[in-house]
Amino acid sequence: MPSIDSIRTAIAERQTSAAALAESCLAAIAERDPAIHAYLALSPERAREQARRVDALADKGDPLPPLAGVPVAIKDVLSTRGVATTCGSRILENYIPEYDATVVQRLEAAGALIVGKVNCDEFAMGSTTENSGYGPTRNPRDPNRVPGGSSGGSAAAVAAELCVAALGTDTGGSIRQPASFCGIVGVLPTYGRVSRFGLAAFASSLDHVGPLARSVKDAAHVLQVIAGHDRLDATSSMQPVPDYVGQLEQLSLRGLRLGVPTEVFDGGLNPAVGDVVRAAIERLRASGATLVDISLPHSQAAIAVYYVLATAEASSNLARYDGIRYGRRAPADTLSALYRLSRNQGFGAEVKRRILLGTYVLSAGYYDAYYRKAQQVRRLLAQDFERAFQSVDLICTPTTPTTAFLLGEETAASPVERYLADVYTVPADLAGIPAISVPCGDSEGLPVGLQFIAPAFEESRLLQVAHHFEHIFQS
Repeated sequence: MPSIDSIRTAIAERQTSAAALAESCLAAIAERDPAIHAYLALSPERAREQARRVDALADKGDPLPPLAGVPVAIKDVLSTRGVATTCGSRILENYIPEYDATVVQRLEAAGALIVGKVNCDEFAMGSTTENSGYGPTRNPRDPNRVPGGSSGGSAAAVAAELCVAALGTDTGGSIRQPASFCGIVGVLPTYGRVSRFGLAAFASSLDHVGPLARSVKDAAHVLQVIAGHDRLDATSSMQPVPDYVGQLEQLSLRGLRLGVPTEVFDGGLNPAVGDVVRAAIERLRASGATLVDISLPHSQAAIAVYYVLATAEASSNLARYDGIRYGRRAPADTLSALYRLSRNQGFGAEVKRRILLGTYVLSAGYYDAYYRKAQQVRRLLAQDFERAFQSVDLICTPTTPTTAFLLGEETAASPVERYLADVYTVPADLAGIPAISVPCGDSEGLPVGLQFIAPAFEESRLLQVAHHFEHIFQS
């Protein structure tokens, strides 16, 4: 599929129409998605109606909005008016919202064509999209492998050219990890940079909404539209939103101080993946960046901290799905049986596991030992980043320790082994700071991602460096 810039130009010059782009995208989904299973629901009439509005502007010669005619997919944890929003869970299989998430409203206000909802791990809990209640999504680069998760449907749809861009959510790596596995770009914005209104909460202090695209510039276009304060989200920041697209070319790599954590290349990094990442970092050095060894000592505790805090928040957030207030209702003779059966039938195994873990760490006698202690270590990790950014401009790591898993491979592993797949992505979520994954090569034919991490609200710097690296890598 063409880029966002080329789509907008082609429509403005009447070389094509938004209606033709909508039909082309819907036809590609009908032809190719059955083998990938990226989409859970389509919204063809909604996309066609939006296309007619865009084409009417073009016919009159009026200025076009920034995403005019761009087909976009939405992760199925974001509310879409009149279109099923299941969160990948059977407990919400019949739920059709009456309102749009703020980010969906902003996309359509910018001219985007919302073509459908894409698959995800149930309630965004997982790293493979195999935890979806509606079946797994396959990786377009190798259909025998997972696309990553939890935003696996978003990444697969973009990589398979079944949309131009997609929205995902990232709580512990769920945008960047599937972007890495599928060989595309995924952006984690600063916590509060993008509204969470209309997002079904997994872990409220960790959830971020962000874009996935095939280029850094396309991701910047989408972030430009969805970023900014929202009065409907109490955690939404009032920080001004820079011109992400206009500033992409303003930073040179020469003199850039790039921090490389000494902990990164220890332990569980696959050697072949490590070789690809080292080669990518060396290309940055050869282009003028200065490499600085840094340490993030508390990052080694990040996975443990994450799976205390995230599960605690999940336990609280998912308590509302009880068959009475929200979600499917199982037939039962008593109230307690209704609660038990509705949740047992509606939730999958991974969601149940995390609810149990979260309930345990919040229970009397364990709160101080686990939850409070995890919050304290979270603050220490954030301080590690604050200290590091006093001497470097950005931090660079692998996005993931391995390439994409075979379907079923993660299921056969222990939960702890699965959770360790997020070892490089979780720290930025815990600190609430922005990060991006960009393709940096292949290992045995499978994509490898390079992750850049920036200080809070420095998405411009992040996008600029990633954009420069993209050009270096493609040259």
